[in-house]
Amino acid sequence: MTKKIILTGDRPTGKLHIGHYVGSLKNRVAMQNSGDYDTFVMIADMQALTDNARDPEKIRKSLTEVTLDYLAVGLDPEKSTIFVQSQIPALNELTMIYLNLVTLARLERNPTVKSEIAQKGFGQSIPAGFLTYPVSQTADITAFKATTVPVGDDQEPMLEQARELVRSFNNAYNGDILVEPEGVFPPKGQGRIPGLDGNAKMSKSLGNAIYLSDDAETVTKKVMSMYTDPEHIKVSDPGHVEGNTVFTYLDIFDPDKDKVAELKAQYQAGGLGDVKIKRYLNEVLEAELAPIRERRAHFAENLDYVYDVLEAGSKHANEIANQTLQEVRDAMGINYFTQR
Repeated sequence: MTKKIILTGDRPTGKLHIGHYVGSLKNRVAMQNSGDYDTFVMIADMQALTDNARDPEKIRKSLTEVTLDYLAVGLDPEKSTIFVQSQIPALNELTMIYLNLVTLARLERNPTVKSEIAQKGFGQSIPAGFLTYPVSQTADITAFKATTVPVGDDQEPMLEQARELVRSFNNAYNGDILVEPEGVFPPKGQGRIPGLDGNAKMSKSLGNAIYLSDDAETVTKKVMSMYTDPEHIKVSDPGHVEGNTVFTYLDIFDPDKDKVAELKAQYQAGGLGDVKIKRYLNEVLEAELAPIRERRAHFAENLDYVYDVLEAGSKHANEIANQTLQEVRDAMGINYFTQR
């Protein structure tokens, strides 16, 4: 049976947190270990530069941190190709080719890009690279002929734009060189974990995250500061579990669902204090995060190995992307000097 091909990855703009772990990393590891996929995991440093071009040092440092997080959660370079986007020159040429197949108006209509532009407050000073990064993503996906792209619901417009570009290219050049990718989406209601402050999204910029690299003491402090029920003043007061971040985390991380149901009933009836329930959550998180933290520390002491992983993965990715680029050039008839 022919394996499907996965492309996934992250922008290196800081260490990864448990939102990334729940939303994508655990699923990547499971898909990698299933044996059903050829897995490519890209550290998207060029995409990160679209809104961090004046701070390349941030990207460089984060690249190492993200790789450590990958290895710590179980991404295995023997099973997955972990590579750096900027080290694959073919991606730049594919991006330039695809830019000629999409209009400015279509890029400006992309709902995901529109939302991110508003969030970042660019106003009229939108970096051109940021506006066109869906085209760059299409280059990333098609270079490896990815059949499967795990994404969040908010990224569906990006994937649809990639499919449009694939169809445009194949129609323009009378072939089926490029592969139209399918998205893999998290089940409704899953894939996103709220921040410690109750905000709907855990985020580096909001300062409401638990990082995979946090030590046990830091995790404890963060858990004890978590948002619960503002109306639950005394232990004896009936409490609300809906919108209560502690119980949201227990639903996600505690494998003992009967225990969680029992705690919810006790909290709602009154008689269970926030401090006690937070201490229990801290134990649950520690059981999940301690092995990750231990593996991360091991790899952090062996950075030569970490860089070897990235170099070997980028070399392999280069070979595949270059082959796709040659096929694209042949289809377009622009391999001038090899066709004499």
